[in-house]
Amino acid sequence: MLAYLRSVVLMRERIPSFREYPFNLPAVAAMDGLTFHPKVTYIVGENGMGKSTLLEAIAAALGFNPEGGTMNFSFATEETHSRLYEYIRTVRGVRKPRDGFFFRAESYYNVASEVDALEREIPGLYDSYGGKSLHAQSHGESFFATFLHRFRGSGLYIMDEPEAALSPFRQMALLRRIHDLVQEDSQFIISTHSPIVMAYPDSVIYKLTPEGVEESSLEETDHYMITKEFVNNRGAMLRELFADDEE
Repeated sequence: MLAYLRSVVLMRERIPSFREYPFNLPAVAAMDGLTFHPKVTYIVGENGMGKSTLLEAIAAALGFNPEGGTMNFSFATEETHSRLYEYIRTVRGVRKPRDGFFFRAESYYNVASEVDALEREIPGLYDSYGGKSLHAQSHGESFFATFLHRFRGSGLYIMDEPEAALSPFRQMALLRRIHDLVQEDSQFIISTHSPIVMAYPDSVIYKLTPEGVEESSLEETDHYMITKEFVNNRGAMLRELFADDEE
């Protein structure tokens, strides 16, 4: 399988100053570029490392709406995306995807509202999202309706924290859906905090740290290690967590 998006390159020579946001984010300041796995690439790290900013820039550089949706979505609730996309060059594969979607949990409400607006203009659009308004479904159901119905295969799917409204069981179901779509010639780039979601075996994990970007295994991520330690030693961890600092 050949990647639709092979890599991105940060055009460092054009950046006006690495002292300004978003160029002062550690992962951005230390990055030359990223090479993507043809199936699944994960971008992980602690809050504030720039995962969402980087994913947003990659999506916008490809032509997706910064708030999410397909390349045909042109709405703008509020212009809050960074300028990083202007300094990213995409290196695409020889094949073009037939489908694509930028899914971001943070602004999914805005996407759902846009789908409602488009349904009024183009009746039948709901069929691509489970047959009814995303606002008429629970948060988790609406997320999964998009994964199940709108993601059609042979596509490039960029996902920012897709686990946000999903139970652990639903996260495993998402992992299965990712696998099915990979079998249908799809490529994923995913930012996540979930050790379940980042467990797809045929993938690469990039960990964003204060020192920059490094490749990691699932077992080497803080998400996995902390979750495993908490599950296996819950009592000891809770005692340490709730210990009186004055003792």
